[in-house]
Formats: sequence, C-alpha cells, structure tokens
Amino acid sequence: MAEPLRTDFTLSGLPALRRVVHRHAARAGLHGVVLYRFVVAVHEVAVNAVRHGGGSGRLELWRSGSALYCRITDDGAGGLSGEIHCPPPDVASGRGMWLARNGSDSLLVHSGGSGTSVTLLAHLTPA
Repeated sequence: MAEPLRTDFTLSGLPALRRVVHRHAARAGLHGVVLYRFVVAVHEVAVNAVRHGGGSGRLELWRSGSALYCRITDDGAGGLSGEIHCPPPDVASGRGMWLARNGSDSLLVHSGGSGTSVTLLAHLTPA
C-alpha cells in the first residue's frame, strides 16, 4: 500500500494538486470514470477550501482496505447544512459540493471552531 499523501495548497497550486491526486488515486486502484469523478470531486472541495476557507487548505489522501479516502481541511466556518442540491440551471455557481457528493461514494462535512473538514470516500473495485 502506498504512503498517504499529505499536502497544503493554495489557489496557484490547484492544477498541480489535481494531477497529484489523479496519480495517487490511480496507484491506489481507482480507474476509468470512477477515477475521473473522484478527482473532480476532490478538486471541487479544494476550490471551495480556497474560496471560502481562508485561501488555503490541507489535503490528506489514503487507502484503507477497499476504499480510498480524501480529507480536505480549511480555516472556514463551513455553512453547509442539510442535503446537497444542484442549483438551478440559471445560477452561475454553487455546484462544487453537489459535484463532490455525486463524484464520490460518500461525503462527510464537519464544521467546528477550528475550521471545516470534508472527507470523501471512493470504493475500490477490480479493474
């Protein structure tokens, strides 16, 4: 099993972060459309961390058994409550968490006094 990935990021580092997440997730066993959707999900949460969480974030990516986990933490207060819905087509933004929820098998948000963390899970399946 590969070493967990732990890295801090800012806006300028998002393209590189997406590439490294893709590489690590592929090595962990994600492939095809599941890999693509998971990378998009992680990217959307990372973008939200930069936009709404103080301009930076921390990513942790690890495999445990037959699942791949990614936790992104930031200094933001959160604000997400209840079910995640896609905004109407005439709204220009606000789809990030909806894409993240639909690109992963599970999404857990925790907001508290020390910031917000979002943990994504993708089940690994044989190629």
